[in-house]
Amino acid sequence: MTAPHDEPRDVRAEDSFDTVAVHAWLKSIVDGLDAEPLVRQFPGGASNLTYLLSYRDRELILRRPPAGQKAASAHDMRREFRVQRQLKPVYPYVPALLGLCTDESVLGSDFYVMERIPGIILRRDLPAGMELSAARARALSTALIDRMVDLHRVDPAAAGLTDLGKGAGYVGRQVRGWSERFRAARTDNVPDFAEVMAWLDTHQPADVGTVVIHNDWRIDNVVLDDDLAVVGVLDWEMATLGDPLMDLGGAVAYWIQADDDEVFLRSRRQPSHVPGMLTRAEIVEHYCDRMGLRPANWAFYEAFGLFRLAVILQQIYYRYHHGQTHNPAFKDFWMFSGYLEWRCREVIGS
Repeated sequence: MTAPHDEPRDVRAEDSFDTVAVHAWLKSIVDGLDAEPLVRQFPGGASNLTYLLSYRDRELILRRPPAGQKAASAHDMRREFRVQRQLKPVYPYVPALLGLCTDESVLGSDFYVMERIPGIILRRDLPAGMELSAARARALSTALIDRMVDLHRVDPAAAGLTDLGKGAGYVGRQVRGWSERFRAARTDNVPDFAEVMAWLDTHQPADVGTVVIHNDWRIDNVVLDDDLAVVGVLDWEMATLGDPLMDLGGAVAYWIQADDDEVFLRSRRQPSHVPGMLTRAEIVEHYCDRMGLRPANWAFYEAFGLFRLAVILQQIYYRYHHGQTHNPAFKDFWMFSGYLEWRCREVIGS
């Protein structure tokens, strides 16, 4: 059972690549591949691009960066590959990796290939015919947070990832870094976020810990089996060592619930509004109970998560605005950046 809107589609012209060259490289590292694969593209990605390579008896996933201007630390295929390779032995939800290609003559950039994890990926709405009782919705949303807890309990040393981040001071670096990214990506049609950035700068707490964080934790980044148990976690491009509450704040920013306003509901990308799903407050309570944390100022993490989401959307819109991508899905992202500025101010009480 797979959501129909998770099905891959024909490759967009601007995202096409030399299938023959990629197939030749793959045959050099993977045994038993037959004729060139059918290549299709998953439509959901707004950052790194994801393709399905269908061979006669197996399906593989290829990940590559987009064309156009990129943030200095974004779209690092070598880093994304390494994080998953190192995590796999201690965190079983990572896909099985097959190889990393750093020869840009093959595709025009670094890329890597992994096995496809079979299962269900839930997108904006439940697929046709899928029924989800309130009890199962609650169990699913609880399990989603439990898998985050499992990740945050991974020993970075055991995973060989102690050098993944810069250590203490993560919160401060994030506030500075995302503020700089917003200023670089701002266009004239969005607010300047000056008040929000100033508040975050003056209200930032000390780190509560340094753990492996995913940094893009959402329902549509996990693979479920038919019983709706999590069997895979995808999209590790922003994973790092950092403060676990910052990861939780980022996840909560995406979590749109049934009683939210119409604008927020229209932007929903996951079925977090289904009756029975945990609310944002319940997610924070459950996570903090499991982790033994009691944040003194949760408003900071919530506001930062919303601000960070606004910057991510603005960076994508910047590429569209300047003709670096022509994906029509990005043309209205500037409007939601403006909405998130208002929502940040609601959280901080300005």
